[in-house]
Amino acid sequence: MSRIFTSSIASVYPHYVTKAERKGRTEGEVREVIEWLTGFDDATLTKHLEDGTTFEDFFAAAEINPNVDQITGSVCGVKVQEVEDPLMQQIRFLDKLVDELAKGRPMEKVLRS
Repeated sequence: MSRIFTSSIASVYPHYVTKAERKGRTEGEVREVIEWLTGFDDATLTKHLEDGTTFEDFFAAAEINPNVDQITGSVCGVKVQEVEDPLMQQIRFLDKLVDELAKGRPMEKVLRS
């Protein structure tokens, strides 16, 4: 099992925000991306961050967006659509969405709308 599975979402979240903010995006946009992917509302996301929920439990509680199959491309040289482990794939989907946000893609493209 990967160490990231038992890491808390809260331990990585500030890195997502920093990455986005360095490129002129906002924490609100990072939250919007996470909420789109997981189906969580703002209050539920905040609770997971405050409670130190692990990635494993975070994604177990999520209702993954049905358009997630439209997320393609590579994160760390690995194509997200080819990641075999379902949990690792969900984590990579989140990484990819934050990457796209930080690269300046329009929000409607990031959210596959």
